[in-house]
Amino acid sequence: MVYLQITLKIADTNRAAAAGIYQKYKAPFLNTINGAKSKELLVREEDVQVLHGFDTKENANAYLQCELFTADVVGGLKPLLEASPDVRIYQVA
Repeated sequence: MVYLQITLKIADTNRAAAAGIYQKYKAPFLNTINGAKSKELLVREEDVQVLHGFDTKENANAYLQCELFTADVVGGLKPLLEASPDVRIYQVA
């Protein structure tokens, strides 16, 4: 299993809008992205994280280049971000 973790700095006032974007694109992610296994929204006081599960590192990297991510997700979140997202990929040992 591979995890793509995206950490987002979003003000409390914009978190509901960010959660709406997460909900809007969760099903398309799971139904159309190669190797997609899971997608979870993790809300902490200091930030919001989206944890995506994939079957391979290659599929996780491919998602970062696809239109669903670059146009839809990033396009929707961009006005809500206070800083650039922190994107990390983890391989489960």
